[in-house]
Amino acid sequence: MATTPELAPRAPPIWRRYLELTKPKVVALITFTAIVGTLLASPGLPPLDALVWGNLGIALAAACAATINHVLDRRIDEQMARTRARPLPAGHLTERQALLFAATLGVVAMALLAFLVNLLTAVLTFVSLIGYAVIYTVWLKRATPQNIVIGGAAGAAPPVLGWAAVTNSIDPNALLLFLIIFAWTPPHFWALAIARRDEYALAGIPMLPVTHGLDFTRLHVLLYTVLLVVVTLMPFLTRMSGLIYLCAALVLNAVFLYYVLALKITARQELPMRVFKFSVTYLMWLFAALLLDHYLMG
Repeated sequence: MATTPELAPRAPPIWRRYLELTKPKVVALITFTAIVGTLLASPGLPPLDALVWGNLGIALAAACAATINHVLDRRIDEQMARTRARPLPAGHLTERQALLFAATLGVVAMALLAFLVNLLTAVLTFVSLIGYAVIYTVWLKRATPQNIVIGGAAGAAPPVLGWAAVTNSIDPNALLLFLIIFAWTPPHFWALAIARRDEYALAGIPMLPVTHGLDFTRLHVLLYTVLLVVVTLMPFLTRMSGLIYLCAALVLNAVFLYYVLALKITARQELPMRVFKFSVTYLMWLFAALLLDHYLMG
């Protein structure tokens, strides 16, 4: 009896293919932290141009960097189950289309920041874009198991960018926000790397679980989480924030430490992804607490 041939999965609509290139969930988190930086930079509401054009420019630059990352990581993405369905390895878009899209995003982002915000924000955003899209993706990711630690500087920049959009300066308080994300990045990504260790090994990416093993990585997830706990207390200790933030930070840190200690002590397969997912929630609520404290206690 003849069998019905399997139909190939339909390609998503063209707009969705381009949207996926921008890594919208990542860009949303980046933009949120940048907006928090913008709002914290002013005692009241910040100037509308900084709030709107500044954060739109930062978001578009982040989308540009994500798109370039898709192009440069295409061959790696083809080898990993988690990324195989992305637009480029799936053949839904060409590299030329992606590069033109990235160029458009980048040009618009830089124009908005340079002409409607200030030159410092444009320069810092451009440096962050190059740091992630080129230095991290092309070199660090493939060169060292400390890729996430070193490359985390680019991902930690958005609050500084948002703050600079208002003040046209690099403020010490903005650098505290930078330090929080910088310390948060290793446990966040190493938890994912533990869960996807075999895929990274197959792709030849020297992530810490691949080069140093799971026990070593779990230990370093714990150590960096302890560092993160210390760093997140600094806004309160420096009187940047008050009791609302402190209470939120203590609760969030306690939950994060619970998950990370469980990851260190047990080998339950679901824990790495649970730590990874909670770390995103953790950062969002931590920055939301900063904002709430700023307006209620400021």
